Amino acid sequence: MNQLCTSIVLIASLFVGVTNALAQAPAAIDDAARFAPGIVRVIDAPPEPEETFSGPLPLQEFLSNNPQIDWTAPDFPEGQPFFNSRSRTLIEKAKQVTLRREIYGFEFAFKPMRQIYVDIPQASGVMKRKLIWYMVFRVRYRGGDLRSKEVVDEFGNKTYPDIESIAYKQRRCFPMLVLSNHAKGKEYIDRVLPTAREPIARREQIRSKLHNTVEIGTLNIPRTTAADAPGVWGLATWEDVDPGTDFFSVNVHGLTNAFQTVQEEGGEKVLRKILQLNFYRPGDSVRQLADEIRFGVPAFEDPAEQSYVLKQYGLTERLDYQWLFR
Repeated sequence: MNQLCTSIVLIASLFVGVTNALAQAPAAIDDAARFAPGIVRVIDAPPEPEETFSGPLPLQEFLSNNPQIDWTAPDFPEGQPFFNSRSRTLIEKAKQVTLRREIYGFEFAFKPMRQIYVDIPQASGVMKRKLIWYMVFRVRYRGGDLRSKEVVDEFGNKTYPDIESIAYKQRRCFPMLVLSNHAKGKEYIDRVLPTAREPIARREQIRSKLHNTVEIGTLNIPRTTAADAPGVWGLATWEDVDPGTDFFSVNVHGLTNAFQTVQEEGGEKVLRKILQLNFYRPGDSVRQLADEIRFGVPAFEDPAEQSYVLKQYGLTERLDYQWLFR
């Protein structure tokens, strides 16, 4: 009898262990495969060849801090080096520098933006029921990174005649999502709201773990190539959004390391490449949960009305999304 009881306990333990392992194991197929077509919108972030380098441009800070490298009098009365041409001097090379780098990009997918009431803990220690705007999204690393291809000749001189594609086993993504109300000039950075994660995951039927934007930055995202390969699912939440928000965008930072530098008074400014998703929320501040948030810029037959709407997004034509340097 004791032996039978022991066997039953062992079988039960094995069953529980297998069940837990299956529950914790990552899905072989991504959650998006379970949704109807069009529910999850996918946007690629392919690197562009021109993003792999900057220049030729002067290293202005280096030149300003090292005036002694210039070929000036009295040491060089004619302003010329003794043995080499002037173009081979350090100062001339510093005026025409090309900076090269590897560029990567993550695929970004998202479900429709929605709103939900959630109890949020306050500094006083009590819970407060608040209306939360949120977006459930997914990132995947598909490879296809770009870099300048180096060629070394027999004399050791390096040239970069072409661009080559490379890929790694994994990369890390550091997303930040900012909701921008164009009409009123307000911006809201996504907030980490732990109490909102579970009710949103149930509502959106996400079986994979739903990470906040801080947690995603701690994960190694493996390279995947299959169309239904699992990705990393994330959640962006915003609180205290103006209930009168109608025309707005969500600016997604961190999907690529591409950037541009522009000259401004007082120095250089670095502009990073971001993804701008445009949304339209027809409705008002009453019964906000009944309002559907639509992806894209609305279309109107009246040219004046269409022009007004485009102005709210800072656009000259209707675009659902665009890549910007900002």
